[in-house]
Amino acid sequence: MKTALMLIDIQNDYFPKGTMELEGCLEASRLAGNILNNFREKGWPVVHIQHISVRPGSTFFLPDTEGALFHEDVRPSAGEVVIQKHYPNSFRETPLLEHLKKEQITRLMIGGMMTHMCIDATVRASFDHGFQCIILHDACATRALLFGDQKIPADHVHGAFLSALGAVYARIMSVNDAILKVQSHQD
Repeated sequence: MKTALMLIDIQNDYFPKGTMELEGCLEASRLAGNILNNFREKGWPVVHIQHISVRPGSTFFLPDTEGALFHEDVRPSAGEVVIQKHYPNSFRETPLLEHLKKEQITRLMIGGMMTHMCIDATVRASFDHGFQCIILHDACATRALLFGDQKIPADHVHGAFLSALGAVYARIMSVNDAILKVQSHQD
């Protein structure tokens, strides 16, 4: 089983001074950087997903802005694959599926932002395309949402989406547990 690390939308606009700051973004990006370094040390495949917004009225991830750049904790190295997308689902209208098939990837370790949007959409699509998925829960971040006049705290949004995805679509794992898995090649 060949595993790739996929880091989704860990971009500056989600961080302090960005236009859509998420809760827990700094810790999530630091932990994503830890697993990224482990994959780099092993020479294992890494895919960076970068959202570039082309929708009229968008306020973040605008083309050619600092906010659309990858955060310093996870900037791609030479030779690492970067796939740009314009939708929450990283497969939609991108070469992601073709790349993963060409590289014979069968399992994805996924971290990134936002848990309730692009992580959710991409994990469900990954599963539908036949990939085994591991979500690195502490390398993901999200924000509070509104439901009617009720504010749903970010940690509740995060937990609700991960528990739903963990029921069918993915194994949910911490970065530390994933690093141990990577180091020992355990399934």
